Amino acid sequence: MGGFPLRILVVGAGIAGLAVARALRMAGFRPDVIDRLPPHDLVDTGLYLPGNAARALRRLELDGPVRPLGQVIHRQRFRDVTGAPLCEVDLDALWAGVGECRALLHGELHRVLLTGAGGAVRYRVGIDAVDLFPETVGVTFADGATAEYDLVIGADGARSAVRTLAALGGPPLAAGQVVYRAVARGGPPISEWTALLGHRAGFLVVPIGPGRLHCYADETGTVVPADPLARIRELFGDYGGPLPDVLDCLEQVHASVTDEVELGRWYRGRVLLVGDAAHATAPTLSQGAAMALEDAVVLAESLRSSTDDVDAALAAYESRRRPRTRWVRDRTRDRNRTRDVSPALRDPLLRGRGGRIFGEHYRLLLGPL
Repeated sequence: MGGFPLRILVVGAGIAGLAVARALRMAGFRPDVIDRLPPHDLVDTGLYLPGNAARALRRLELDGPVRPLGQVIHRQRFRDVTGAPLCEVDLDALWAGVGECRALLHGELHRVLLTGAGGAVRYRVGIDAVDLFPETVGVTFADGATAEYDLVIGADGARSAVRTLAALGGPPLAAGQVVYRAVARGGPPISEWTALLGHRAGFLVVPIGPGRLHCYADETGTVVPADPLARIRELFGDYGGPLPDVLDCLEQVHASVTDEVELGRWYRGRVLLVGDAAHATAPTLSQGAAMALEDAVVLAESLRSSTDDVDAALAAYESRRRPRTRWVRDRTRDRNRTRDVSPALRDPLLRGRGGRIFGEHYRLLLGPL
């Protein structure tokens, strides 16, 4: 690997793939990046980035381009279904010394990462097969073309084709939630992250810039409704606080089921999984993008540190990343279990200790990568 001649293929040009490409370029590598979808085929919903995501962006030297985008979030406010306060988390205090929390459009972050990755993505390119050799990977593309790489990185999401082709795992498991995402324009003035917690359902509203609100809702279930907008109006129609005005502003709602990925290992031969392909969880802690950005930073560091031993680099990468992604998975499951508790029991507890409980969910993530 002297002089960084590694031939690297990154499969997937979402947040994880572009962040990896950016980190590798900064480390002196020149990866190929492909995506099976056409360019700009994105549902432009909102995205909330906790402080550890800001730290990773800083390590990728992309904090500057992100700074003018969206809105900095200072507090998380939890309310009951009537809109009455339950608890708050002071985000500035929680993430002090790590990074600020920010909410923005998903497409805005994607464009920053695409520019940072050099913009050279081959779109509408899928893969049909990977062949594992002792020190390389043979790749057969969907159009029949073939190539050989020293490392193939699967950054193609929870339903990763690379994961299946490399026999690292099958389809993801359903996490038991249906999630709804939308951007409300011209809604009520909301200055901070605000969540209304019901029984087996909740609705989150986060400002992402003047006149725009990122809306995220979830409910227990495994079936996407035919009319997501009608469903969330039915589900949250009797909630109080700002929700009646928010619901009135919604025009288009995107719904999906939540996937979980839990694997025995993240690499086989010279094929490695990153981001949701390796460790997808429900989005309850808003850590999906943050974990992908951290993955990118640590992977590039591992490859650069083990310049003559790719296998050692991959092992070092997985050993560093697993404790953090396991923490996110476990804390996500902890928080999700609260949705099944009757509000009559849960809400008094949250009014007394909710801020400390919810803040504790991020404790490990405050430490170094």
